Amino acid sequence: MAKGFNPRAVGVSYPRIVKLTYRPFTQYFKGFDRVEAVRAIFGARTAQILKALKVEFFSSKWGYMGVSDEDGHLVVSAHYLRTGNRRDIYLDVVHELVHVKQFRDGRPLFPEDFEYSTAPTEIEAYKVCIAEGRRLGMTDPEVLEYLKVPWMDDKDWRRLARNLGLKPPAPKKKRR
Repeated sequence: MAKGFNPRAVGVSYPRIVKLTYRPFTQYFKGFDRVEAVRAIFGARTAQILKALKVEFFSSKWGYMGVSDEDGHLVVSAHYLRTGNRRDIYLDVVHELVHVKQFRDGRPLFPEDFEYSTAPTEIEAYKVCIAEGRRLGMTDPEVLEYLKVPWMDDKDWRRLARNLGLKPPAPKKKRR
């Protein structure tokens, strides 16, 4: 980190704190208060909690969605909404709503002692969205494919699948 750098010394300025724009979750994600899986997450206060939930959209082509560990709002890629698989987007919203609940309960969303594939918060969220995927008729191969994300290598993907009670196919042997 450059110590003592003053942007004005090179003739520029920029804000250090910018106002983030949040939108009401229910303005963009309609009907989730009637989804049984979501009602199971929040209980009788589902509609009230979702009405108070804020969402922040970002325009990067990278990323999907997540929950802010600062204030618990939903962060969503506008590109993913536009180009992603509709069922995956639906399941991702359900998954992230579990994280919203975890945040509201004071649980750390990114526990330092765990990798993604073993984090209790992720296992819990995936169990909820996989159960919802099963309700929609997803097969084991479809669920396993859904679990593949760019930040996990094959080994971590297999570990996550096993932690969720799934049997991933045997790894492909490398040819010599």
